[in-house]
Amino acid sequence: MMRRSPIRQGRPLQRKTAMARGTGFKAPVAGAGLLRVASVQAKAAKRAREAKPAKLPKPIRSRGMKGRTPTAEEARFMDAIAALGCIACRKDGWESMDVSVHHIDGRTKDGAHYLVLPLCGGHHQAGTGANPTLIAVHPDKARFEARYGTQRDLLAECIEMLGIQEEA
Repeated sequence: MMRRSPIRQGRPLQRKTAMARGTGFKAPVAGAGLLRVASVQAKAAKRAREAKPAKLPKPIRSRGMKGRTPTAEEARFMDAIAALGCIACRKDGWESMDVSVHHIDGRTKDGAHYLVLPLCGGHHQAGTGANPTLIAVHPDKARFEARYGTQRDLLAECIEMLGIQEEA
């Protein structure tokens, strides 16, 4: 059963008490009640639409360029490599134990967490670390490899040093 509005449709709204002249009161125009009812209904519909809870975004299935999380064995290997200190500083005759692990072939390929080098901030990314004038692998990979050797050769040296440490 449909309910009717308490305001009669088709008739203008009227005041119950008269207003004094000179107050700016204008007599209602025919059909003004219809306009008011329509505007009230439109506002109520708008509020109802806005009251709905927002949909949550879908979870991201891919980690993108972040790669997958290393396994426990890969994490142990990366910790052992990092314990050697910066391999580039070692070639320059210094010792820097504050390192970040540099992935040679990115973090998304199979076995990427075994292809890592221990590099200090200055040798890993340009403009960072204690000495910002060091040759960094990012963005000067060619200059870095010309000075210190290829990244694969540096990785072989690190693995060799790990073998010496395990025997001793």
